[in-house]
Amino acid sequence: MSARTLADTLTRTVEELARPESYKDLYHEHNDGTPLPSGEVLKQIIDLARGIIFPGYYGRSCINKNTLKYHLGVDIEQLYSLLVAQIQAGLVFSNFEERTAVFAAYSPDTINMEMRRMAEERAEKFINRLPELRRVLATDVVAAFNGDPAAKNYGEIISCYPVIKELTVYRIAHELWNLDVPLIPRMLTEIAHSETGIDIHPGATIGEYFTIDHGTGVVIGETSIIGNNVKLYQGVTLGAKSFPLDADGNPIKGIPRHPILEDDVIVYSNASILGRITIGKGAVIGGNIWVTHDVPAGESITQQAHALGEVRHSDSKQ
Repeated sequence: MSARTLADTLTRTVEELARPESYKDLYHEHNDGTPLPSGEVLKQIIDLARGIIFPGYYGRSCINKNTLKYHLGVDIEQLYSLLVAQIQAGLVFSNFEERTAVFAAYSPDTINMEMRRMAEERAEKFINRLPELRRVLATDVVAAFNGDPAAKNYGEIISCYPVIKELTVYRIAHELWNLDVPLIPRMLTEIAHSETGIDIHPGATIGEYFTIDHGTGVVIGETSIIGNNVKLYQGVTLGAKSFPLDADGNPIKGIPRHPILEDDVIVYSNASILGRITIGKGAVIGGNIWVTHDVPAGESITQQAHALGEVRHSDSKQ
């Protein structure tokens, strides 16, 4: 290819890619002072939060009881600072001011100041929740340990098991989701998804003593509700059965469309539980089956029984 031909090709390609109709809905207009949320900074937030919740296992390996309070203070202060900046970026990126009439008469600088105030408020509320986050995650560690005879101690669970790495990020993201922080919770859980192979939407509600054995391929949708002492195996999907459409044929968003799993439920590998159905307390769902109807409390569905349309009472769980 001659230099002239190459130059023509490059010029033509640039012209085509620069056409507004080419990048419609795919382009973000950057404004000075309003940076995008940063995936790299969010990874730092994850690392800091893991080190705060599980000191000595993540973050500084040299930490001890004499220095713990000091290091926690330093890390929490840094976590707060990073969170404020990322939450503010998320608020601005999501065009919060365009969707809120109260901001219509204000200048961009005033709007950014208000976004900063809102970000600081949300970050402070999140920091206040860290002790509770640690308490709940401690129950998840217990559940993972009790649910796996191969586990030697809690340290192995905290250090190695993907479920704890995933749940730490999910529970952080869920707190931010409940604080109406846009975008950042989804970015956090997608980082964890890439790391662990477990996909939990930050909007899902998950109780205490929750665990996932192995974990790879598990999907938990936005409106799922999971009770206490629930155990899933690899490949389980808690998904939507269908997507209702509005009058214009567009999916209706924000409606409950994922399953409810009550306390003490076990779901074995590669089962798909779809739609706004309820799996009753203590029920057991066998592997490799598709469940689209309510399952009564204490019942057991196996692949063979499901094929015959039968439900069996579960006297024991494994």
